Amino acid sequence: MPELVHFAVADAVATLTLDSPHNRNALSRQLVTELFEGLERASADPAVKVVLIRAEGRVFCSGADLSEASTEGMEVGARRIVDLQRLIVTMDKPVVVRAYGAVRAGGIGIVAAADIAIASDDATFALTEVKLGLAAAIISLTVHHRMNPRAAALTTLGGEVFTGAEAAAYGLVTSAVPADDLDAEVDRVCASLATGAAQGLRESKRILNRDLVARIDERGAELAALSATLFASDEARDAMTAFLSRKKG
Repeated sequence: MPELVHFAVADAVATLTLDSPHNRNALSRQLVTELFEGLERASADPAVKVVLIRAEGRVFCSGADLSEASTEGMEVGARRIVDLQRLIVTMDKPVVVRAYGAVRAGGIGIVAAADIAIASDDATFALTEVKLGLAAAIISLTVHHRMNPRAAALTTLGGEVFTGAEAAAYGLVTSAVPADDLDAEVDRVCASLATGAAQGLRESKRILNRDLVARIDERGAELAALSATLFASDEARDAMTAFLSRKKG
């Protein structure tokens, strides 16, 4: 199988690049496994101070791989996404996300789990689960921790598209910049973070994320079970089948 997550280190920054064009960087079992491996590799490398997650193509991440979700039980996969968010939150090194293009559903969980998220102002976000008879369950652990409550209600219940600029106003991302400035701003932020001492970065991140870690540990299993139940429901299966048929049509 071709590699779906590329790993590179330069100037104390480990860059993990999602590269799964056949499913718009969806969170397939293979991609999630490789992303775990890359994060753990970066965590163990003393030369790495900062971790950057980015993506190739026009889509940052399209969310769950519905072709897998529609044919298999989802609780194991849901627990894996909970664990992925927890790993990002608890790593000793700051995690930065470069968000651009389309960011959907589970991909927003990666954005929310990161310590810092820089988006292009014309990026598009959507919590589309509600349209498919699902709920933004497992990613609510991080998404609802970041977003202000009114924005969380609007985007979770509506499922409509919102921009990178709106995501910044809602608290989902740290900042939004013009697309032409995105790479320069991401580089600037990563270089600034890399000047921190390892111990300072580690302990500061633990203080910042203490409440979020407790939230994940308290509710992660419950929400993974709920997500699996919703994916297995007739309403969601019919909606996902119709969605996949429209994509193929």
